[in-house]
Amino acid sequence: MRVVFMGTPGFAIPAMAALIDAGHEIVCAYSQPPRPAGRGHEEKRSPVQAFAQSKGLPVRYPVSLRDAGAQADFAGLDADVAVVAAYGLILPKEILEAPRVGCINIHASLLPRWRGAAPIQRAILAGDMETGITIMQMDEGLDTGPMLAVESVPINNGMTASALHDTLADIGGRLIVDVLYGDLPPAVPQPDEGVTYASKLDRVEGRIDWTEDAADLGRRVRALNPWPGVWCERNGQRLRILSATPSEGNDVPGTVIAGPLTVACGDGALKVERVQRAGKSAMPAEDYVRGNPAPVGTVLS
Repeated sequence: MRVVFMGTPGFAIPAMAALIDAGHEIVCAYSQPPRPAGRGHEEKRSPVQAFAQSKGLPVRYPVSLRDAGAQADFAGLDADVAVVAAYGLILPKEILEAPRVGCINIHASLLPRWRGAAPIQRAILAGDMETGITIMQMDEGLDTGPMLAVESVPINNGMTASALHDTLADIGGRLIVDVLYGDLPPAVPQPDEGVTYASKLDRVEGRIDWTEDAADLGRRVRALNPWPGVWCERNGQRLRILSATPSEGNDVPGTVIAGPLTVACGDGALKVERVQRAGKSAMPAEDYVRGNPAPVGTVLS
């Protein structure tokens, strides 16, 4: 097929690579525009743009697809299909209808659960036992189109958003190739029941509230890894919590109740296993307290 590929983050790269390996012709890649990054605020290409250009593919990064010029440019590609994976722009009707078989989305949840921007993280935060990939024929709604293929995976205890992201990205690449092999499979409407929305992550969600239950905080540490990360304050400095597991014990929330760094929560306790101070390397909790003693009774804000 003649494919327009539309994606921005690393999640989309396995799908693009799989399409290339399967022999599809990527006529153009669409991605979010380069953004200023780092201390020098130099423009940084998105992972999809960088990967596409490494393969010698043309890349476009319009700010919007709602103006007539951008829509005419898209239609002029004469694509059979557009494959969309975490692109980040709303596709208007004119874009959705331009390719011969329309636009097909790779979504990282079992639709209709977790429609929206952050399905991987929201599934972990909610304590879901499984999630997956849905290949969906796009319509004008927010992840509301009929389903072409679904594959589920368990959310194992201890699995971080980063690890789940990589698993789902690989599945998405395999499934999209299967869907585009020959005629498209029959599209199945999404059920009306079980609809939830995965709102975009906010940095403030990373600030730990020790009055929450230990089980909830354990999921938060896993769900917000790597971004925005979970953190507390100690001696006026931010301390990131990179790895932690729920444990037993009770005291005033935020109080260290056991070494090296087990902290009381609203219900239960959180055994902090790996941390990172601002501007420092990540380290095990026992190494941190060796240089920054936190005896029983220490209170973390």
